[in-house]
Amino acid sequence: MELGADDVVLVSGGGSGMGEATARGFAEAGARVVVLDLPDSPGAAVADAIGARFCPGDVRDADQVGEAVRTAAGLGSLRVAVCCAGVATPGRILGKRGVLGLEAYRSVVEINLVGTFNVLRLAAEAMADNAPSDGDRGLVVMTASIAAYEGQIGQAAYASSKGGIVGLTLPAARDLAQHGIRVMTIAPGIVDTPMMAGLPDETRASLAEGVPHPARLAAPEEYALLVRQIVANPYLNGEVVRLDGALRMGPR
Repeated sequence: MELGADDVVLVSGGGSGMGEATARGFAEAGARVVVLDLPDSPGAAVADAIGARFCPGDVRDADQVGEAVRTAAGLGSLRVAVCCAGVATPGRILGKRGVLGLEAYRSVVEINLVGTFNVLRLAAEAMADNAPSDGDRGLVVMTASIAAYEGQIGQAAYASSKGGIVGLTLPAARDLAQHGIRVMTIAPGIVDTPMMAGLPDETRASLAEGVPHPARLAAPEEYALLVRQIVANPYLNGEVVRLDGALRMGPR
């Protein structure tokens, strides 16, 4: 699918990390971009810097996501939605502070999995009204993690939420095929996001050494590049693509 001058890209979690890189990449390519992120996120500043529209909102909230989708559709044809909003709150099931709280587990799953589904369903509803472009009416790219396959100690909630996104990919693509909407998922490995920037240099170096090739952390721009490659290739549908330098995580 080739994006035209009237096509719009919606990026949830577009205020930082992979979402910011994705929003910037599309804006630089000439697309109209809507950044959806929390009100206190850097999303407004990012949107101003790249000439995008900022919509404050929580991906778990149907009304707030719906408003962002309506904003995007009002700017043209919403063709691409990229789901990058998420959290990675750690916690062992039985840890030093006792059993993992049910609310802590539920919060991670609701933000990562339910929030992703919320963006998916509302974006797809808007895309279904688009005229076909190269056979596509739209594309939703979701973000999982290699933790969906090799969740580590302390990642019970996170791995569950990302495993849910992996499991959602194919049935969502099959559901939406009749509407000409593709669904793809990217499962990144260790990405050099602002969260990673807070780690000591020794820890970052150790993480990088564990990646077979290239032996470094992934750049957010590499995630953004893969999103654009998925947009361009109309036969990619219903699949999860690992972006991890052949990394397979150990238990710790």
